[in-house]
Amino acid sequence: MKNQRIYQHRRDRFLQELGSSAAIIPAAQLVTHHADCEYPFRQNSDFWYLTGFDEPEAIALFLPHRPEGEKYILFVLQKEASAEIWNGFRWGVQAAVDHFHADISFPLCDFPKKLADYLYGAENIVFRIGKHRKVEPLVLKVWSELLEKSSRGDSVPLALTDPAVFLHKLRLKKDSWEIQRLREAALISSNAHELARDITRAGMNERQIQGVIEKSFLDQGGRGPAYGSIVAGGKNACILHYTANNALLKDRELLLIDAGCSTNDYYNGDITRTFPINGKFTSEQRAIYEIVLAAQNAAIKYVLPGQNAEEIHLQAVRILVEGLIDLGLLKGSIDSLVEQGLYRHLYMHRTGHWLGLDVHDVGAYRLGEYPIPLEEGMVLTVEPGIYISDLTPVPEGQPSIEERWKNIGIRIEDDVLVTCDQPDVLSSNALKSIDDMER
Repeated sequence: MKNQRIYQHRRDRFLQELGSSAAIIPAAQLVTHHADCEYPFRQNSDFWYLTGFDEPEAIALFLPHRPEGEKYILFVLQKEASAEIWNGFRWGVQAAVDHFHADISFPLCDFPKKLADYLYGAENIVFRIGKHRKVEPLVLKVWSELLEKSSRGDSVPLALTDPAVFLHKLRLKKDSWEIQRLREAALISSNAHELARDITRAGMNERQIQGVIEKSFLDQGGRGPAYGSIVAGGKNACILHYTANNALLKDRELLLIDAGCSTNDYYNGDITRTFPINGKFTSEQRAIYEIVLAAQNAAIKYVLPGQNAEEIHLQAVRILVEGLIDLGLLKGSIDSLVEQGLYRHLYMHRTGHWLGLDVHDVGAYRLGEYPIPLEEGMVLTVEPGIYISDLTPVPEGQPSIEERWKNIGIRIEDDVLVTCDQPDVLSSNALKSIDDMER
């Protein structure tokens, strides 16, 4: 199975990174929605990255200190007809070896009694504290019992480390398979955005547009939305995480849509487009849109090896500030406004984030005082915006905002792959020029 070879390669790299530490990576648990109803299951990204096993409650052990044939252990729910009638198919213990290439697999109920033996001889334990409420007490109990033996000179783990130290730097750079999946997620997302813009008319409800977008994700073979879709007309676009999506769309206002698809193997698109509901920008809307688009285009040019997320953000901010000065919405020099942050009542967020198995994907942006340089295979969003409303006070000394500018919220966001040649905009099928936004 091709996919399992990919997971095997990742496990080999992870085991090498671990050195003499033993890692415990639990799967996600089912989460209660209300009463005895549960949310649709979504696997833990770290667990999925290493196993490709899409069932709840499983636990994976990675044991580089053990002999060959005992380095990758899976504890899984057993096959049980009565449970499968209610909740669906389970792979079971034997399939964890046959189909998911575990060296050894056990029923989940064996985890508490087998963990100590597998941790014995490791220098450290790699486990995330504060996230796995069912597994954590078992891990801490076993570790405490092992530490009691250290006074006798036994070889037991003496420290606890977060898996992020080892795993997230691996996840930050995408392999060729991941890039293919992210490209697919971006294409599905782009197509949905194009469809939404085509059908949008004044008098519709934001919820109708959300339905069209999310149906398109499913129709194209996606798992569904990667996050709560933002469909924000008029002043709602000035609320960064607006998800009520229940207002009427009005003539002469803008519609901001921030929505992305998740594939069946959990890779995500994340795209934002803003366009006039009636198909024609007002002069004020056009002026702001031109600034945001120029800022985004300038920032995307910096998505190159050796650059960093902070420089990308700075490039966008300088273009935004310059444009806002020209419109009389800011006053002062570009340098002083940027240095003092006096633009933040109009642009209050960063210009992007890592993208992958998580929409806001793992990976550091800085090591101490030093920004992380971009490398081939990294994927990030580039998403400048301008949001003009009364929600944020105007800083002292800056111009008051005329009514004609208020309630204009514009963000443009694309998914960009770092390559050695030039930025690869994975979401380019979602159009964004002024001519394309109008009809």
